[in-house]
Amino acid sequence: MTYYRPLVQHGETRPEGAVPLAGGSCLWFSEVELLSRDGPPRLMPAGLIPEEVRHRLSFRRAAICGLDMTQPQIMGILNVTPDSFSDGGRHAEADAACAAALRMVEDGASIIDVGGESTRPGADFIPEDEEIARTVPAIEAIRASSSVAISIDTRKAQVAVETLEAGAGLINDVSGFTFDAALGPVAAQAGVPVCVMHAQGDPATMQEAPSYENVLLDVYDFLSEQVDRLEAIGVLRDQIVIDPGIGFGKTVEHNLTLLRNLSLFHGLGCPILLGVSRKGFIGKIGGAPQADQRAPGSIAVGLAGLAQGVQILRVHDVAETAQAVGLWQAVR
Repeated sequence: MTYYRPLVQHGETRPEGAVPLAGGSCLWFSEVELLSRDGPPRLMPAGLIPEEVRHRLSFRRAAICGLDMTQPQIMGILNVTPDSFSDGGRHAEADAACAAALRMVEDGASIIDVGGESTRPGADFIPEDEEIARTVPAIEAIRASSSVAISIDTRKAQVAVETLEAGAGLINDVSGFTFDAALGPVAAQAGVPVCVMHAQGDPATMQEAPSYENVLLDVYDFLSEQVDRLEAIGVLRDQIVIDPGIGFGKTVEHNLTLLRNLSLFHGLGCPILLGVSRKGFIGKIGGAPQADQRAPGSIAVGLAGLAQGVQILRVHDVAETAQAVGLWQAVR
């Protein structure tokens, strides 16, 4: 199998035959890197790649939760958990969660991602009823105060059912819809967009010596298969977001390989979400042992992702990220 990674560039002056990336007006490519499991990479002009591949790489992505996917979108992280690695316990009460969400909206978030089960390395499983008790009141409070898009960060079908009824409009599953077989049909029946993330192993054990044959192509193949499976049960492909799962069952070098080659994932024809905020590898490389000291590194990696056409950044530090994105757009 051949994989096609567009070599993304920006600027108004473009060579003949340049192809817009994912329907945007800012980024384009005129060459692709051809990758395979049994040979060295090589370059090919964009005009020579198969028409189906070129279409997947270039067509305009549909709106997700009413949000324009040709513009960077910021997803604010709202953990209503006692044990999340960065902000556990701060938003356990619905009023505090709602206030935090409204601040993030004011600061520039267009999506609020509500999570009731920590997925940090080593985290324990949380029963459905407890996760529902944490998330539903927070979502109801946010929805009563704002029309902002809300996603539910869950692996469990019943949690999705209850939180969609409470006002969530997107299902964000860190297991890539492999944990609960009923979750995909729930999304299909509800007609809501989904985010499919790659993770190797369960949060409790995922960082215990993760290994891959080829991390970039292995993650791509997993996401491709899951997108096809969801489409087969009735989830619209243009309502599927994909996430390579930085930090979920990956070493520092695995993460860096994925980040260097993010543009490959445009070949799935779906918007890309990048979640690197305050992750451990940023602390290791940037010399920031405390999670709340990692905003500069998180923003740097996020902007590098935007330069490869990522559409959604999932972040803790919304105001700082929004400022950086605004300046990034202005100079480009």
